[in-house]
Amino acid sequence: MSGTNRPEAVKKLLENMQSDLRALSLECKKKFPPVKEAAESGIIKVKTIAARNTEILAALKENSSEVVQPFLMGCGTKEPKITHLCLAAIQRLMSHEVVSETAAGNIINMLWQLMENSLEELKLLQTVLVLLTTNTVVHDEALSKAIVLCFRLHFTKDNITNNTAAATVRQVVTVVFERMVAEDERHKDNIEQPVLVQGNSNRRSVSTLKPCAKDAYMLFQDLCQLVNADAPYWLVGMTEMTRTFGLELLESVLNDFPQVFLHHQEFSFLLKERVCPLVIKLFSPNIKFRQGSSTSSSPAPVEKPYFPICMRLLRVVSVLIKQFYSLLVTECEIFLSLLVKFLDADKPQWLRAVAVESIHRLCVQPQLLRSFCQSYDMKQHSTKVFRDIVNALGSFIQSLFLVPPTGNPAATNQAGTNNSGGPVSAPANSGVVGIGGGVTLLPAFEYRGTWIPILTITVQGSAKATYLEMLDKVEPPTIPEGYAMSVAFHCLLDLVRGITSMIDGELGEAETEGRSTTEAASSPAHSSERPDLQSASDQTDKEMVSRAVWEEMVNACWCGLLAALSLLLDASTDEAATENILKAELTMAALCGRLGLVTSRDAFITAICKAYSIQGQSVMMISPSSESHQQVVAVGQPLAVQPQGTVMLTSKNIQCMRTLLNLAHCHGTVLGTSWQLVLATLQHLVWILGLKPSSGGALKPGRAVEGPSTVLTTAVMTDLPVISNILSRLFESSQYLDDVSLHHLINALCSLSLEAMDMAYGNNKEPSLFAVAKLLETGLVNMHRIEILWRPLTGHLLEVCQHPNSRMREWGAEALTSLIKAGLAFNHEPPLSQNQRLQLLLLNPLKEMSNINHPDIRLKQLECVLQILQSQGDSLGPGWPLVLGVMGAIRNDQGESLIRTAFQCLQLVVTDFLPTMPCTCLQIVVDVAGSFGLHNQELNISLTSIGLLWNISDYFFQRGETIEKELNKEEAAQQKQAEEKGVVLNRPFHPAPPFDCLWLCLYAKLGELCVDPRPAVRKSAGQTLFSTIGAHGTLLHHSTWHTVIWKVLFHLLDQVRESSTTADKEKIESGGGNILIHHSRDTAEKQWAETWVLTLAGVARIFNTRRYLLQPLGDFSRAWDVLLDHIQSAALSKNNEVSLAALKSFQEILQIVSPVRDSDKPETPPVDNVPVPVLIGSISGPGLSRPFVRTDSIGERLGRYSSSEPPIVTDELEDLNLWWAAWNTWYKIGSESTKPPITFDKLTFIPSQPFLTALIQIFPALYQHIKTGFNMDDLQKLGVILHSAVSVPISSDASPFILPSYTEAVLTSLQEAVLTALDVLQKAICVGPENMQIMYPAIFDQLLAFVEFSCKPPQYGQLETKHIANAKYNQAEWVALNYVPFAEKSLEVVVDLYQKTACHKAVVNEKALQNIIKTLRVPLSLKYSCPSESTWKLAVSSLLKVLSIGLPVARQHASSGKFDSMWPELANTFEDFLFTKSMPPDNLSIQEFQRNESIDVEVVQLISTEILPYANFIPKEFVGQIMTMLNKGSIHSQSSSFTEAEIDIRLREEFSKMCFETLLQFSFSNKVTTPQEGYISRMALSVLLKRSQDVLHRYIEDERLSGKCPLPRQQVTEIIFVLKAVSTLIDSLKKTQPENVDGNTWAQVIALYPTLVECITCSSSEVCSALKEALVPFKDFMHPPASKVQNGES
Repeated sequence: MSGTNRPEAVKKLLENMQSDLRALSLECKKKFPPVKEAAESGIIKVKTIAARNTEILAALKENSSEVVQPFLMGCGTKEPKITHLCLAAIQRLMSHEVVSETAAGNIINMLWQLMENSLEELKLLQTVLVLLTTNTVVHDEALSKAIVLCFRLHFTKDNITNNTAAATVRQVVTVVFERMVAEDERHKDNIEQPVLVQGNSNRRSVSTLKPCAKDAYMLFQDLCQLVNADAPYWLVGMTEMTRTFGLELLESVLNDFPQVFLHHQEFSFLLKERVCPLVIKLFSPNIKFRQGSSTSSSPAPVEKPYFPICMRLLRVVSVLIKQFYSLLVTECEIFLSLLVKFLDADKPQWLRAVAVESIHRLCVQPQLLRSFCQSYDMKQHSTKVFRDIVNALGSFIQSLFLVPPTGNPAATNQAGTNNSGGPVSAPANSGVVGIGGGVTLLPAFEYRGTWIPILTITVQGSAKATYLEMLDKVEPPTIPEGYAMSVAFHCLLDLVRGITSMIDGELGEAETEGRSTTEAASSPAHSSERPDLQSASDQTDKEMVSRAVWEEMVNACWCGLLAALSLLLDASTDEAATENILKAELTMAALCGRLGLVTSRDAFITAICKAYSIQGQSVMMISPSSESHQQVVAVGQPLAVQPQGTVMLTSKNIQCMRTLLNLAHCHGTVLGTSWQLVLATLQHLVWILGLKPSSGGALKPGRAVEGPSTVLTTAVMTDLPVISNILSRLFESSQYLDDVSLHHLINALCSLSLEAMDMAYGNNKEPSLFAVAKLLETGLVNMHRIEILWRPLTGHLLEVCQHPNSRMREWGAEALTSLIKAGLAFNHEPPLSQNQRLQLLLLNPLKEMSNINHPDIRLKQLECVLQILQSQGDSLGPGWPLVLGVMGAIRNDQGESLIRTAFQCLQLVVTDFLPTMPCTCLQIVVDVAGSFGLHNQELNISLTSIGLLWNISDYFFQRGETIEKELNKEEAAQQKQAEEKGVVLNRPFHPAPPFDCLWLCLYAKLGELCVDPRPAVRKSAGQTLFSTIGAHGTLLHHSTWHTVIWKVLFHLLDQVRESSTTADKEKIESGGGNILIHHSRDTAEKQWAETWVLTLAGVARIFNTRRYLLQPLGDFSRAWDVLLDHIQSAALSKNNEVSLAALKSFQEILQIVSPVRDSDKPETPPVDNVPVPVLIGSISGPGLSRPFVRTDSIGERLGRYSSSEPPIVTDELEDLNLWWAAWNTWYKIGSESTKPPITFDKLTFIPSQPFLTALIQIFPALYQHIKTGFNMDDLQKLGVILHSAVSVPISSDASPFILPSYTEAVLTSLQEAVLTALDVLQKAICVGPENMQIMYPAIFDQLLAFVEFSCKPPQYGQLETKHIANAKYNQAEWVALNYVPFAEKSLEVVVDLYQKTACHKAVVNEKALQNIIKTLRVPLSLKYSCPSESTWKLAVSSLLKVLSIGLPVARQHASSGKFDSMWPELANTFEDFLFTKSMPPDNLSIQEFQRNESIDVEVVQLISTEILPYANFIPKEFVGQIMTMLNKGSIHSQSSSFTEAEIDIRLREEFSKMCFETLLQFSFSNKVTTPQEGYISRMALSVLLKRSQDVLHRYIEDERLSGKCPLPRQQVTEIIFVLKAVSTLIDSLKKTQPENVDGNTWAQVIALYPTLVECITCSSSEVCSALKEALVPFKDFMHPPASKVQNGES
């Protein structure tokens, strides 16, 4: 544009126009005057425009119709010269874009006329082209006219015109679509939603399209119409059209402008609705046509396929699939199915060739194939298109071999072997060199006599078609033989290459992306990195989807591929082709492996192996027939159980072999279980080539190759070292496999080896040692990670070592020992000396060989041990235990000679190697020596071994310092290592110093002999043990004593206890020979019991004698715990002798004097050997499930009780701990022994009284030591035991010695001991610190429990006890004790204690008072029903004492609410006692009754003096209850059982009176100062008034009923008492301040008035006078009614 806009260009245009017009006017001067005039006026017009306008071009365009007019008229003259000039001028105007739409229309009309007259045809085409390409003014009808014009010119007779027109049409079509693309480009920013095209009927629904798009749409639609042989809608005026041209145009549009169809719905609609149906319709002849089928049967003859159309259709289809696959999923499915059909054998050769070329085009687009797979194969009800394509190719190839391609003019029978055999000279265009003279062999496939040459048709990976490009051919071309096969072959190869490279690439990406996303996720997430985290999860989803597609692709194609490739491989005679096929199979195998598709992977590998000739053991060799061009390179025997015949190897076999090696080498990681196949095949090759294992597992050509049938050509002989080398390299490369793949390899070798082992059973022929050799080789190259494969490797080799075939066994042992030696010699990282686990792992198989009984294997094992000792003896270090283990792996049953031999070995080690081995292993030497001591075959060996132990101890003694230093150094190193790993160092007798541990091992070994089944051995071993401890005890570190005690003595005690409890109870008749056995020792159980008692006593003695050594140890208390545990077990044994003896021991160790001070200690151990704090903290001994820091540990006690006190000295601290341990034991013995058994029978064991008394008597002494930390829990525990002990009954035969006669109320010694225990406790609390006093409540609880025994004696489990009076002494019955004296004594103690402690905070907080009241409530409410009368009397007096002290305290704490719950309890107790439900016994004397009443009166007095005066500190409810009770008491309670005479006395008159007086006393108060104080008065008043009202009413009733009879005296007294009370009350009320008396009270007083009036009629004069006094005060209530004052309230 800018070029034509420049001023000089414009100027030039004007000049040119003027000159054109002048020339026109000159030409037309004579013949055509109108034209001349028009031209002249045109000149003037141009000049005017140029003069008047600045924008000259625009003005020209505006007036272009007029400007162009002269030229159009010129063309109308049809004069060639004039026409020529005019067309040139018009073209010039067009090229400057000064033609308007109208002008353009006019121009086109003019061109149309010229066309119809066949003038200037080429110039016309040129003009149209210029007009359409320079600008966009032509569209719609004009455009269609222009296009039709070009089409018309295409179909003229003139060849040049035709071709030019064809080119123009193509260009014009392109221009139309380019315009549309440009238009879209301009409008791309304001895209609106495309309107959905409604229904397919509406063919012209193009209203939504922009102008250029509309043109393109119409044009494309008409092209479809034309190809379909229908009339066009838009290209009006078309006369003829060819399908081939139409298809070419369609193809070019689809190919060049795919975006138009993808972005515009209208166009996609055309594709779907027009193009696809059209293509399918045009294909129909090809589909229906069958070569050689007779047409006569069908009425309409089947149209024959027509090459040009068919080939163009396939091109269109290729474009459709390539570009619009996403739009036309369904249609593409049809097309692809058609393509597949075209490969059928009954289609013409050329059609099959073109179809195969089309498929080739698809095969080189893996992404497209992937889409097929996604859209069809992976959908549920869809055709498996991708699978079909691959399968079709396979069938196609197969059909080429099976069906001779008849009717092919190019196939000339040269070979003559059969109708299609020989090589063919190909047409020149296929690029294959013809054969000169038939001597050179063409690369070809040969299968069952069918011979097909291989042509080089295309470069790998590009589908360059030959026949799809033949657009000029009308007749089907001749297809050279082998062309279709070669294309199909390339299809397969390209398919494999495409799929694998695509998937590999994506897999690689996925892996790297996976890695990067995980890195992103793991890096600290800044806000910017959040998206990455999001994408990480999307990533995995995406990957899942992709993986599914990949797997589906492989699954869809592998069967077809495999079948086709295997067939081709079978048929291939060309090395390059074979190579390609094998490579394709290898690539597929690797891909399947990578995707984890095991079946397909194995199938491909099997195919390669089969091609090699073997799979499993069945041998299928290719016979070297005359036609086979395979060179035989080796002949040998097959590897089978019964070899039959011979096997030949050809060069192709060797090629397969190399592929296999290549596969294993490069793709070992994905082979997995297929290693089995690969290795089986390689093994076979090795077997045939006669390679034998040599040192290190490499295979070398054998000595003279075995068997007469093995023949190797020289070619292969020279190759043998190479093959052997490649094989070794393959196993060397196993070091680059990942761990899982390596395991697969090892597993495959193992199972291969198992097969070889199976074959070698039952004969001694040479076995196949391939697997064993390669296991060895693999092991050797993977030594750097030997750990991961060591177990399966050596496990299998150990099996080989057990094989009956000696050669096999020999190699198994050879491989195993080589690996062990290599492993020990290898420079591991970290070195073995620092990696004990690995060293032990390596030596372990050596130990395992001990389980094999073949002497030759044991020999190898010992040789290996010897070699190891010689080469690595100095560096065996931690390996010594295993080496020694090999010597010690001798069992009792392995024959004396073997034991002797092993023992000699041990003696050798003891004499020669003790100084060289690490001192840490000395202990194992001790163990091994000890184990020989336990052999019971030969007493001498046992004794010698004890001697050997003595020698060893000698060595320890002599080299003590050196050993100690080295051990300590080693210990430190190990400790550090353990800390680094964060594990606890674990060795026997930790944490004693290492040197001491050696001694301890020695002691432990002797200890084992101390529990030998033979009593004599027990005895002598015991002597030895104690004397050794005596002799060398001085060498031990001070701290090691705890281990001696713990691991040796206690261990011994444990075993003795165990044996004693499980010993046989059968009687032993004699001790062997004539020795008689005493009845106390006549069972094994009794013999062990003696051992038990003696051992326990012995250990206890050591505790006493070595106390000065043991006490300062941090572990003393733990040892103490265990000793106590043993005492406890003994005490709890169901044997009176043992249990009592145990308590004696207990008492003995508790009487230990406090330890000697340091200055007095003999042989004071060095201080640094007493690491007390460490020991306290961390040790937990066996048998004690809890760590040493107990829950009631000293630390906690100190924290709890004495935060302010200075820290305690260690000795005392320890002591305290010991006493606590003793206390725990005491508690356990107590609780266990006194716990009642669940069921009782004759044999039930119930502890004896002396045992229990002894037990309880231990407590006071024990308590003296633990009182500082004795807390509530402990007190609870003590209480349980005291309670249970007291409850234990006595057997009737022992009762006369324990119980006094029943009449005396005396305590038994056990009961005394119990009370003494509590007494000690109480006194200690009394003088103890403040914080001990929280124990008071618990002591109260305990004593109160005993108090309850008075009414409810305790039960001992379910045991039925007899009352003592009924027991018969001589029968085994259980007798209950008399508990009343004990209970009453306890009650006295309670009262005594409460008097001392009532004010203590704890006593207040824990509601001791309430509990006392609660407990006393039982006997008080039982009253006369108590077992002993003394009980309730004691209870009342106790209650009164307690309350007199407790109530002031309660009042004091009234506000705190601590006594809230006591008040109801107290009220109920009063209620239960004063109004008891139990009847007094009939024999109760009146004096007695009066005494009892006086007790009741005392209680009421207590209420009136201690409770009611302080009512404002007491809950209202309680006061209410008391008032109600007084009310109830003041009514005479009558008892119907009394006789008239007694009634007077028994009505408790005194008691009633007391109640009433009390009520009255509190019915008012003059000194009310606060409302709170007033409420008791109000309550008392209310109760009193109600009471008075009741008494008066009852009196009136009785008076009326009695008539003349006088009423009983006490009722008269009562009424007089009431009347006096009323008058006194009213007086008091008047004196009180008016505001202190509430209205209700006045109302109740006034309400009495009518009742009083009714009493006037009474007969008794005393009542009358009292009545008068009561009525007088009522006068003050008389008021004139005017007053508003009511009841003294305004």
